[in-house]
Amino acid sequence: MTTSTRGAAKAPAVLVLEDGRIFRGRAYGAVGETFGEAVFSTGMTGYQETLTDPSYHRQVVVMTAPHVGNTGVNDEDPESARIWVAGYVVRDPARVPSNWRAKRSLDEELAAQGVVGISGIDTRALTRHLRERGAMRVGIFSGAAAEGVHDEALVSRVQEAPQMKGANLSAEVATKEPYVVPALGEKRFTVAAVDLGIKGMTPHRMAERGIEVHVLPATATVEDVYAVSPDGVFFSNGPGDPATADHAVSVMQGVLERKTPLFGICFGNQILGRALGFGTYKLKYGHRGINQPVQDRTTGKVEVTAHNHGFAVDAPLDKVSETPYGRAEVSHVCLNDNVVEGLRLLDQPAFSVQYHPEAAAGPHDAAYLFDRFTSLMETALMEAERA
Repeated sequence: MTTSTRGAAKAPAVLVLEDGRIFRGRAYGAVGETFGEAVFSTGMTGYQETLTDPSYHRQVVVMTAPHVGNTGVNDEDPESARIWVAGYVVRDPARVPSNWRAKRSLDEELAAQGVVGISGIDTRALTRHLRERGAMRVGIFSGAAAEGVHDEALVSRVQEAPQMKGANLSAEVATKEPYVVPALGEKRFTVAAVDLGIKGMTPHRMAERGIEVHVLPATATVEDVYAVSPDGVFFSNGPGDPATADHAVSVMQGVLERKTPLFGICFGNQILGRALGFGTYKLKYGHRGINQPVQDRTTGKVEVTAHNHGFAVDAPLDKVSETPYGRAEVSHVCLNDNVVEGLRLLDQPAFSVQYHPEAAAGPHDAAYLFDRFTSLMETALMEAERA
């Protein structure tokens, strides 16, 4: 990505897809050029949490909501220390933010962090194109990067950009050093959280339940995990292709061998799938937004959930599977397309979901999953005391 400051914010801009489709609009945020995977998000709100979600690393996010930026940007809602999206696409950006917490406009924040965007294009047509053709590589060019350059040359540059399939990205977004999020109130449990691209609200949700969370780098070993004497182990969300995450799979298998209570979300769900012997595959255009319907098959309850994933676990929906760590089943399923949205082991305390239950941004329907994790640790502690 190459960028310049916001001085030419109204400069012409062009969005170029790898299949040759081109959209023309105006620069939004930083001026320059950027490349990534074009994906769309159906969220009507929560754009600040989306922008700062590390799972969006190397992705250019197309907002399906037509009007974006009306609440500006504040200092309370970011899910990490920076914006991670590679580029941002909106139809009608707000001219003036209106919210009592707003510190600056979204346009200003994108420019300050060097995020190249485009506005004024038909995002509905672009979204329909991605739904029909699938997520694909994209480039956004504005200012000098777009002036006097033939469309064919821009398409060629996009086609030379790296693909998301085969990308190993967790270590690029994870913390480099361990840190601790203390329990709020009385400490009840200790959890080792392997950071594959964790969102800030996730350890906070655990802290609210009396859990002291030790956040560890993606490169952490099994020995590093157990050095904090955890009552449970958590594997976070994150970007990239789970087929490349051999280290995380190995660490999770070490946890499964010890039968420590385990909880994974999003990328962590895919890691559990691989650890159990299932495959993973790339979805045509993925699930992104805060309004995805998922059924918890253990209760029959339907939840409206927050998603951000382009890969999924290939596990049978209609039967219990035998794995090296006991029986496993699909616990949650997406009601839009029957994609696996959760796994659980029946013979030891381990489960995962494909979506984001921390409600940042998004509904609180899935908050019970943190309680379920806490219950697993309570049960394991009582069993250890009886032994």
